[in-house]
Parts: sequence; C-alpha cells; structure tokens
Amino acid sequence: MKPTYGRVSRYGLVAFASSLDQVGPLTKDVADCALLMQAIAGHDERDSTSAKQAVPKWSAALQDGMKGLRVGIPREYFGEGLDPEVERSIRAGIAMLKDAGAELVEVSLPHTEYCVAVYYLIASAEASSNLARYDGVRYGRRAAADSLIDMYRQTRSQGFGDEVKRRILIGTYALSAGYYDAYYKKASQVRTLIREDFAKAFAACDVLVSPVTPTTAWPLGQKADNPLALYLSDILTISANLAGIPGMSVPCGFSSAGLPIGMQMQASHFNEEVLFRAAWNLEQRAGVKGRMPEI
Repeated sequence: MKPTYGRVSRYGLVAFASSLDQVGPLTKDVADCALLMQAIAGHDERDSTSAKQAVPKWSAALQDGMKGLRVGIPREYFGEGLDPEVERSIRAGIAMLKDAGAELVEVSLPHTEYCVAVYYLIASAEASSNLARYDGVRYGRRAAADSLIDMYRQTRSQGFGDEVKRRILIGTYALSAGYYDAYYKKASQVRTLIREDFAKAFAACDVLVSPVTPTTAWPLGQKADNPLALYLSDILTISANLAGIPGMSVPCGFSSAGLPIGMQMQASHFNEEVLFRAAWNLEQRAGVKGRMPEI
C-alpha cells in the first residue's frame, strides 16, 4: 500500500524525491495491511510534510459487500500494450467487485500518457538535489582519493549504481540553467493537470481499479539494458505518486505461466478506508490469498 502523501511520517527516511516519497506497508493480506497502517500512520512534528489527520480504525472497513460504492474504470489504463492475460484477470476481478454490490463507472484520466515523462523528470530532479549530500564527507561511504574533488567523484562513482547515476544525470540536466523552465517547471505544470484528472474522476466514483503493470514479471535481468522499457512498466502506478493519492496492489489472479497478477486500487486523498474495503472484498472472492506462483 502507498498511503496518501503526508499520512505516514517520513522522519528518518533516506530522501529520494521529496514531493513523491511515502512510506507504506507490504503485507501478506489486507487485514495485516490495515493493522500495520494503524501502527505507522499519524501526525509527526519531526516531518514538515506530515498531515494533521485523524487516524481511522481501518480494520473496521473490512466489511463484506460493496453496496453503495462506485468503482471507476479508467479507459486509458486498458489500452495498447496491456497483456491480454493481465486484462482478462483484472476484468474478472472487476466482475467480482460488481457481484459484491459495487456500481461500475467508466472514467477518463486524459493526461495519463504524460505520467512517465512527468514522473521521471520530477523524481530525477529531486533525486539529483537530495543525493548531492552523499559526497563522502559527512556520513556513509568514503572512497580513498588524493584530493577533495576526486574523493567526491570516486565516492559517488563507486557508491551509486548505474540507475542512480542515470537519474542524477537526468535530474541535474533538467535543473540546469536554461533548461529548468523547459523541463522541471513544465513537468510540474502537467503534474497539476494530472491531479485535476483524478479530482474529476473521484467526483464520479469512490475507487479506481486497474492493472498494476501492463505485463506480468519478466525474467531477472532481461530488461537491465533497456531502462526505457523499465520506466514504461511504471505507467499505471506513478500517477498515484504524482497526485499524492493512496494506492494499493491486491493479488487477483495468475497468468497461464503461473505468474501473479495484481489489481491496483486508488482512492481520493485520505480515503484509505474505501481501499481497504474494496481490497478485502476482492481478496475474499479471488481465491488467491496464500497461493504461491506455480513456477
């Protein structure tokens, strides 16, 4: 689960992208997720982004039946590039929610196609700024070198992996003189449009459902040399970070190869209760709880 931005304190977290980072639980089932969220949520004066919001008893939301809830299906999340087996499993999960009493509503998130570009500009720019503190001087790894500048260079070259370096380079470029307005500022403006898309969608529904990723998992290392393909696999989930809304991944089935398929659920700001209710109802009906991939 990814809670609403500000729902859980980030005090002590190593910052990656400050306007996107959020701490959330990874658990074996929905009931455990509700219990863990109960323990970690709440206002923290040590985190300036922590919201002063009451913490509901989320376990009370685990009720059978979806009557009175509207489930939104974003048309842009079921387009080109979606694996047929993934779509089939998600459609079956949606039918389960309908059988539980939910009303199905088709909605639109028209700026979805820009999410990957916006996310990787904003995240990389903020990462470039945040990770500048890892220079070998104050804490963490320090490489041996003959000069201060070389120590900076060697520490960061040896301490960061290829993907981290790639994002720092992208972010530094996007924030550089002459490019800030064209990249980071423009991405921030489109981010506002993405937030507005969600606000309009949640005026018509209570929870959005979609696949978590367009495909099932690929073999380890298969796409290591193609970072763009890896970035595109995030297209359905990064919008929740950009909008600051809560999201959850719930197992809903398996592919013919035995690989797990997850359904993504998203709700409006600080409305985690509806996520827990919808997720619990899907979990009770999908029949995959506790089942391991047959591979």
